[in-house]
Amino acid sequence: MIIPNAERIRPGLAGRVAQYIDTGAQQPVFAMDESLDEGGMLPTALSDRLAFKIDLTGVQASAFHVPVIAPGSNCLPPLIDDLANCVAETCSTLGILNPRSGLQAVQTARMHAALFSRNIVTDEDLLVAVRLVLAHRATRVPEPTQENPPQESENSEPSSDNTSTSIPEDLLLDAVASSLPAGLLEQLKSRTARAAKGSGSGARQKGNRRGRPLPSRPGRLSGARSIDIPATLRAAAPWQKMRGQGERVRIFPSDIRLKRYESLSDRLLIFVVDASGSAAISRLGEAKGAVELLLSQAYARRDHVSLIAFRADDAETLLPPTRSLVRTKRKLADLPGGGGTPLASGLRDALGLALRSRQQGMTPTVVLLTDGRPNIRLDGTADRVGASRDAQTLASQIKAHQIEAIVIDTGKRASRSLEELSTSMNAIYLPMPRADASRLSEAVTSTTSV
Repeated sequence: MIIPNAERIRPGLAGRVAQYIDTGAQQPVFAMDESLDEGGMLPTALSDRLAFKIDLTGVQASAFHVPVIAPGSNCLPPLIDDLANCVAETCSTLGILNPRSGLQAVQTARMHAALFSRNIVTDEDLLVAVRLVLAHRATRVPEPTQENPPQESENSEPSSDNTSTSIPEDLLLDAVASSLPAGLLEQLKSRTARAAKGSGSGARQKGNRRGRPLPSRPGRLSGARSIDIPATLRAAAPWQKMRGQGERVRIFPSDIRLKRYESLSDRLLIFVVDASGSAAISRLGEAKGAVELLLSQAYARRDHVSLIAFRADDAETLLPPTRSLVRTKRKLADLPGGGGTPLASGLRDALGLALRSRQQGMTPTVVLLTDGRPNIRLDGTADRVGASRDAQTLASQIKAHQIEAIVIDTGKRASRSLEELSTSMNAIYLPMPRADASRLSEAVTSTTSV
């Protein structure tokens, strides 16, 4: 099964293809991403079920050949439990939460061993499987291994089990690191199920005047809707002999077909920036750069950008929805920093702005940049426990209104509390220590692209 223009596939069709794959069908499925840029992204239901990602840039069709069809699962060699555990730990370290990826890596290792007529899965088979299946799915860069690992004690004796085929997890991580794509952030996959309304480029709006043409539907004549003349004639043609002889075409009300269109609303990226603490200067500087990078693409992408900063005891909307790069630079130039962390106030203002923009026909996306640790409540009082509770409440409200959100952890280490907050918000969590403007822009663009 070959799916052309897979980046444009609708969620309903992607779901039917996913069901076909889940039935265990033997026919392979190829999804062809034919987009001209890096913005294309397959629906999660489909991408989770496709094991490999092949870059055919510069490859001619005659050079692409699959010489071997993998044997059935009953002909594959068994997998040692230690190797399977290593795959699971590697997936956890790389931030791959979908269990299908680990199962695909295990199956690939078994197939690779069978391809070379081996009766047992070796380290080489597992390394190949990890590179093919897990490298392009990684959402976290593995930390470098220690250059001088601790040496064994002189009194320690080597293991007498020479038949063990276990492989260190560090070796698997090194294999993934060597195979990571140049733009890892562009390969980030959404970890939360997106609604069928869209993929981040704006909600779909049905209409009868403008937009992308949709198949026409039967309807009644009215001044508010246009008739699809070719479709109406096709519906009436088979019945002309029964409706009487003559040169004129007789059209009944049941033959009427009305035009339909679908357009995308403008998207609004609401940046909610943590401007508190001693690291505010560097964090705000990178946020400024990220906003400016996104604004430079706003005209082509039809995006609006807004900026909310929270510090001291409250939040402030520094930039209302705009596409003006000049105006944005002026507002960002004097952005202050320091003080407490009123995270709940920032979420409150972001929620209000998102709801107002939705009433104006926009599709809002909240982008929260913070290292966590809220300590100021909504009423301005200093209370760390109460501030966390207020932030969780606002996060639940954002989720209840089905507002798409992204939480970018800018701390030196990933924060568990911030990850829990993103779960309450139904947001995508991106731990990005020491994130710069370019990485922030790539993360937001890749996560919200079509």
